[in-house]
Amino acid sequence: MVKKYYFDTSIWLDFLENRNEPNMPKGQWAKELVNKIINDGSLIVYSNANKEELIKQGYSIYELNNLFGPLKKILMYVEFTKKQFGKAKDLANKRNVPIFDALHILIAKDNKSVLVTLDRHFNQLKDISPVKSPKEVI
Repeated sequence: MVKKYYFDTSIWLDFLENRNEPNMPKGQWAKELVNKIINDGSLIVYSNANKEELIKQGYSIYELNNLFGPLKKILMYVEFTKKQFGKAKDLANKRNVPIFDALHILIAKDNKSVLVTLDRHFNQLKDISPVKSPKEVI
């Protein structure tokens, strides 16, 4: 069975912008993670929720298509449903997390994917779907 990973949008930003901090080479980890996924024959699930957040960060659809294009062989695109969004709103309120974080964990769960993130909000959502840091995967 093919292993699937779902990247939190911050991981996509680390990858696309090579965002590194002192003692935390997030961009490097993201690139190593993508290379591992390619070498292992695994897949990255990404969603319209990721796209919406990246657009809010200033990326255009054209830029995203160019950035994701070279990765198309390992990408699996999904769109969240109204039902998932409704569940995410409820979960966000109950767990006091951002709605898109709740939505990302639900998308990961429904697509049998490991959610990859460095965001601490997901510690409150680990019971819903597996959550790992990039370092744990590479």
